[in-house]
Amino acid sequence: MSEIIIRHLTPEDAAALHRIYGQPDTQASKLHLPYSSLQMWHTRLATPQLNAHLLVACIDDVVVGQCALQVEERARRRHVASLGMVVDQRYRQRGVGTTLMREMVALCDNWLQVSRMELAVFVDNATAIALYHRFGFEIEGTAKGFAMRHGELIDVHYMARIKHVPD
Repeated sequence: MSEIIIRHLTPEDAAALHRIYGQPDTQASKLHLPYSSLQMWHTRLATPQLNAHLLVACIDDVVVGQCALQVEERARRRHVASLGMVVDQRYRQRGVGTTLMREMVALCDNWLQVSRMELAVFVDNATAIALYHRFGFEIEGTAKGFAMRHGELIDVHYMARIKHVPD
């Protein structure tokens, strides 16, 4: 298998993200609405949010996954970051998610002074939940009827990873 290369996301990645987020399986596991426009992705990538760290995974120069980390701006929550990730359905179960998570955890632990990583994941996304568990995330609670998917309200788990600092 080809090597997975992690790099910072660039505006030139808009078409790749448009393709990945347009996949039906991806739409079912994310909060994005169907039929997003390519222009929306160009605009979003041209003006990234403050304190956002955006990585992509590439195999043979093709973007096959993306991970976004948003560090809190409020003074009392600057140790916290929210995480979101997506992997192209054609490249799942090939180590892409693991590689992205490894890099984001290292970024938080070694560079950003982030000791709490948070995320929300649909309760039926067993593959993602298992990945997050492997990196030390724990389920902290469940939000009932969190989001609409295919006409039904779906629950999510709130998960977090807390880096324990030695005493």
